[in-house]
Amino acid sequence: MSKSISGFSKLSKAKKIDWIVTTYFSDSEEARKIIEQYWNTDAKVQKLHDEFIENTITNYYLPLGVAPNFLINDKLYTIPMAIEESSVVAAASKAAKFWLNRGGFKTKVYSTIKIGQVHFMFHGDFNKLRTFFNNIKPQLLKETASITKNMEARGGGILDIELRDKTSDIKGYYQLHVSFETLDAMGANFINSCLEQLAKTLQTEALNFELFSETERRIDVVMSILSNYVPECLVRAEVSCAVEDLTENDAISGEAFARKFVQAVAIAEVEPYRAVTHNKGIMNGIDAVVLATGNDFRAVEAGVHAYASRTGRYRSLTHAKLEDGRFYFWIEIPLALGTVGGLTQLHPLVKLALELLHHPTARDLMQIVAVAGLAQNFAALRSLTTTGIQKGHMKMHLMNILNQFGANEDEKQALTEYFKSHTVSHNAVSDALHILRSKT
Repeated sequence: MSKSISGFSKLSKAKKIDWIVTTYFSDSEEARKIIEQYWNTDAKVQKLHDEFIENTITNYYLPLGVAPNFLINDKLYTIPMAIEESSVVAAASKAAKFWLNRGGFKTKVYSTIKIGQVHFMFHGDFNKLRTFFNNIKPQLLKETASITKNMEARGGGILDIELRDKTSDIKGYYQLHVSFETLDAMGANFINSCLEQLAKTLQTEALNFELFSETERRIDVVMSILSNYVPECLVRAEVSCAVEDLTENDAISGEAFARKFVQAVAIAEVEPYRAVTHNKGIMNGIDAVVLATGNDFRAVEAGVHAYASRTGRYRSLTHAKLEDGRFYFWIEIPLALGTVGGLTQLHPLVKLALELLHHPTARDLMQIVAVAGLAQNFAALRSLTTTGIQKGHMKMHLMNILNQFGANEDEKQALTEYFKSHTVSHNAVSDALHILRSKT
């Protein structure tokens, strides 16, 4: 039976594991064995992993795969992808190879502006607050100078500070809306440090502003925090080719495939039930590269889905059209990424992934990640509008099913060959394995 514990965080790693396995598992030694099985054999590397987060007991592994043959702005890449879902890496690789001889992927970064906000309450005359803000804006920037000095030396820093009136949403609610350039850093700690200093200066200066009444001088800062919604931190990736070059499938012409593909994208632009699954497929590619390069996939997911809803309806992140005999397919997506700081300096596999990508800048990585999402979506839509999604996906999933049934190497080899010409399903694999075993 579960029970509470005091001072768990102060226990040694061994004591934490002792408590976990004896409290929650009927076979405590088997649980301990599994936990220890995933420790890194290099004690130094394991200590590094232990210190990434709190209360670490073991490592949780994800496969790290690679998708080769990505031609991006005439430069070849092999893209690292950390993901547990079968068929994702294969689909990305297949899309990359398809576009390799059709001009590859073209990309463009529109902006790398990130946002942070100081949320505060002010119950008084807005005109006086606006005058106060205009007066102290230079002071706000001056007080953050010690924090922004190094970033400014590299070409970044605070770009602007705006006072925003949000009282139509909540009585007395205002913001300092701050835009930042953080270059190759994702910049969360930098932005939050700046915001906390801005909040402190805002409150301090308000105490001495002569136009404020005694009540107005008491500005109540609720919180100071960066935003993961970065609609201006935007990148575009696209592919295009002549319509007749669009298909490798003899069963469907390039023209027919193109029209069906464009229609599929159009449906995702107007039907939220389809758009969510459509965009999830895009994020299969994006999250896998974000994870492999040590970036925050949760922040990326939140920002991307907010962007997909910016018109008031949740829509497709990709778009397609036919024009003058050519097929165009593209994505515009907000991505706040970093290639310095955080795990990029610490995790050995993240370092390896970034080296594999030719040591990209943050702008480079934005473009690579956007391409991975576009490629994944192209592969999914090509399957959906031709053979159906299950044929390819389930064949990639075959090995997982065989492992669930405890198939040995000979059985895996025999059934992999068998299902090259048969439809894969859980029941079909079970039946085929049963027949195979009955013959031995």
